Amino acid sequence: MNCEQIERSLDAYVDREIDVDAAGAVREHLATCPSCRRRVAELEALGRLVRSVPPYPAPARLRAQLAQPRAARMKLPLSRMVTWAAAATVVLAVGAGFVVRRSSTSAADTMAEEVVSGHVRSLMANHLFDVESTDQHTVKPWFLGKLDFAPPVVDLAANGYPLLGGRLDYVDGRAVAALVYQRRKHTINVFIEPVQGGRRVAFEATSLRGFHLCHWTRDGMAFWAVSDLAAAELSEFARALQGN
Repeated sequence: MNCEQIERSLDAYVDREIDVDAAGAVREHLATCPSCRRRVAELEALGRLVRSVPPYPAPARLRAQLAQPRAARMKLPLSRMVTWAAAATVVLAVGAGFVVRRSSTSAADTMAEEVVSGHVRSLMANHLFDVESTDQHTVKPWFLGKLDFAPPVVDLAANGYPLLGGRLDYVDGRAVAALVYQRRKHTINVFIEPVQGGRRVAFEATSLRGFHLCHWTRDGMAFWAVSDLAAAELSEFARALQGN
């Protein structure tokens, strides 16, 4: 697929409204096209922006007008409609400005949002794997040539967290490795990329949108583990992975 074809699919891809085969084709293209990756990052940022703007309640006069028969509504003065539209635009712009300022203050918060979105996207699109295997010696070589770094891959089956496979994913427009583990019925996604901006983190645990996250850096790599698993168990998993 070329960039023009991909562009027509990006909105559906970002909104997770695309079928598995088409999503795979988009991911393959994104792996080799920085321009389209930037476009995905822009669309994802716009989506976060829109979702973060608080709802604007309709004025009582507008609600009353909409409750009238259609013929009466058609007599609504154009100037009044323009005024309401302008007010809504101002609210959106002000809200957007607030979100931009807030997000710029914390790259870590933005990254946490991104990895949770990536986790949810992988579950909703039913595409957890590009390579499905419990053998770390099968999963690790699969990433060769697809990333400009070699993600560490270990199996924690002995700890009760078996490796299931991996895939190529995108976080904030960057290609990252995603490893998939399991604990009973719970899926754990581990996103791995080179450390950005030199930030070093020994270990952090947090929660976001109903999911638990653990974050740490080691040997020049940044790790984000995310799951709906209980916080204590996810931390146990992360500590085990961190120690390997």
